Amino acid sequence: MDRLYEHGKIIIEEAIHAAMPDTAVKKALMELKRPKGKLVLVAAGKAAWQMAQAAVEERGEEISNGVVVTKYDHVKGELPKVTCYEAGHPVPDKNSFFATEQALKLVENLGEEDLVLFLLSGGGSALFEKPLVPIEELESITAQLLACGASIVEINTVRKRISAVKGGRFAEICQPAQVFSVVLSDIIGDPLDMIASGPAYPDSSTCEKALAVIEKYQIEIAPETRVLLRKETPKTLENVTTLVTGSVNQLCEAAKVACERLGYEPVILTAELSCQAREAGAFLGTIGKYHSDKGKAKAFIAGGETVVKLTGKGLGGRNQECALAAADAISGLDNVAVFSIGSDGTDGPTDAAGGYVDGKTKTRLEEQGLSIEKILKDNDAYHGLKACGGLIITGPTGTNVNDVAVVLIGEKQ
Repeated sequence: MDRLYEHGKIIIEEAIHAAMPDTAVKKALMELKRPKGKLVLVAAGKAAWQMAQAAVEERGEEISNGVVVTKYDHVKGELPKVTCYEAGHPVPDKNSFFATEQALKLVENLGEEDLVLFLLSGGGSALFEKPLVPIEELESITAQLLACGASIVEINTVRKRISAVKGGRFAEICQPAQVFSVVLSDIIGDPLDMIASGPAYPDSSTCEKALAVIEKYQIEIAPETRVLLRKETPKTLENVTTLVTGSVNQLCEAAKVACERLGYEPVILTAELSCQAREAGAFLGTIGKYHSDKGKAKAFIAGGETVVKLTGKGLGGRNQECALAAADAISGLDNVAVFSIGSDGTDGPTDAAGGYVDGKTKTRLEEQGLSIEKILKDNDAYHGLKACGGLIITGPTGTNVNDVAVVLIGEKQ
């Protein structure tokens, strides 16, 4: 099984490397014409620092000043003429609000000849925020939406309407300056108005959809919040040019190439995985079990973004839960492993990127008196995987293009 583990590490490293935004950002900036006035940089999201670094390397002499706001421990060094801030994710905190305020100060008084280079990546919904509701209300709504199993699209549909910068409102603040937006997609199908809640893109969602999410999941909100949910967001923006770069498809293809190079016959099952994490993991486990005695070495790849429905108070993330949920089906098999990772290197509120399980995982846990079923019920996949050596820790990667899970099946002799 050590061989499968080593191969898993190689696949993860090569897939993430291929999904880094540097080259794509520099390519996108080839289409950016130098403005007559100022060029101001604003970058927000988990990959903000990496994207900003690429922009500074490419167009640094033209940039007058800038702000980066990213997740804690994601700033990897100083950038000339750019101030970098770290803030809370997945729940925004006071540093999110302060950093966003600094970005707004840069763009509020720009003229027609100025241009805002806006670099956006997943995680921006929490990191780039100026709330229209009290902080306690925002934290409560965010926590409820994350706990109930709502999809990222549903969550952002609500968050847009209680924010002064989401749903196209940031681009409105930038007027009359133009906005050149480069977006690293972390949502299936690349819906530009949903990635980081679309600060610089016309909003396709409606008040009715936002209120429907509140009713569907029985989210508790204040009367003043309900009034905001009925206030419509911008539907047209004349001052924005948007380019999308990177996606989960790229991540899956890179994993496929790595698997093939290592001698596996790879199959991409989907790049649109969207369901509860433990259901996805159980399904991937059954795939591993079914093909375990078929002879040839195989790899089955699934990209996308699952969700976790909280039933306990443990620690974990969707990739850790997905991996652990696969362990039961492959228990006892000596040639099957399943791993799942978030491309940004941080899975949920943990320091792990995801999890790895094999045919011995269930036994290792049982020897310590631990039950996979109970661990999952407690949403405590982090501690469960830590107990059996199954945590995958990469550190912040600098990119963010969804998740990828792989079923590795070694050749059966």
